[in-house]
Amino acid sequence: MKRSTIPSLDDLRAFESVARLGSVRAAAQELALTHGAISRRISKLATDINVQLFQPRGRGIHLTRDGEVLSKATLGAFEQLTDALSEIRSSQANEPIVLSCERSVAMRWLIPRLSKFQDAFPEVDLHLSVGGGTLDFQQDRITLAIRRLDFPVSPDWTVEPMMNETIGPVMQPGMKVHFANHNYIALGSKTRPNAWNDWQKQHPATPRPKEVRYQDHHFLMIEGALNGLGVALCPHVLAKDDLERGRLVAPMGFCEDGSQYGLIHPASLPITKDFELVKRWLLEISQPS
Repeated sequence: MKRSTIPSLDDLRAFESVARLGSVRAAAQELALTHGAISRRISKLATDINVQLFQPRGRGIHLTRDGEVLSKATLGAFEQLTDALSEIRSSQANEPIVLSCERSVAMRWLIPRLSKFQDAFPEVDLHLSVGGGTLDFQQDRITLAIRRLDFPVSPDWTVEPMMNETIGPVMQPGMKVHFANHNYIALGSKTRPNAWNDWQKQHPATPRPKEVRYQDHHFLMIEGALNGLGVALCPHVLAKDDLERGRLVAPMGFCEDGSQYGLIHPASLPITKDFELVKRWLLEISQPS
């Protein structure tokens, strides 16, 4: 039989329910439909396959011989579908949650906070992966991702805002006097090569550096600032902990650059209890303290 000759799944579902329960009224209650809707679907199915499926019996109905054949087939088919879906959902529930995060954000912000999550939810199998830019969830076997939203977002994704990006110059406390006297090296990241130029255009009162030196990643730039190599133009999220500990200072504060971070996952992803725990925790810790 060609697939085009297979009747409507909705019609087959209505028939299977009536055949199994022995009543149009009971089938209507099970499927949350009206009595008339169930009757129309069964009549349409009988017309489509040119077979009488039920015969009147007193005030009720009973299956014809052809109806009994179709009833066994539909019951078996729906049981197989139910078993397959249960197996799929079970395997998805048992798979680890793989969280992809931009490298610097992972090292400077996420990892220092993960132990609290693990202590609170030791049963959640959460794995961390690093990566940046756009995503291929299926190919990279990623469940959830934290990204700065500076690339096109697929309509097949669910994106939840986490935090706005704010940046500013950070340095060792002892570097402040050199910063004020224009006697410092500006540290930048190759991933945002225009950041210092853009900052100085928007903040012309910023003391100009002797030169700008670029590191491969933000976390290397911040390590340089922590070790007195210069002044890093740094996203607040990456310097937050060291600012709170007094290891870094930000004399000019931080300003929004118009971008934000988002928590991304495929819109079709089944939402398990563990996934919901991870997502809620990430959204909570990303809020301003």
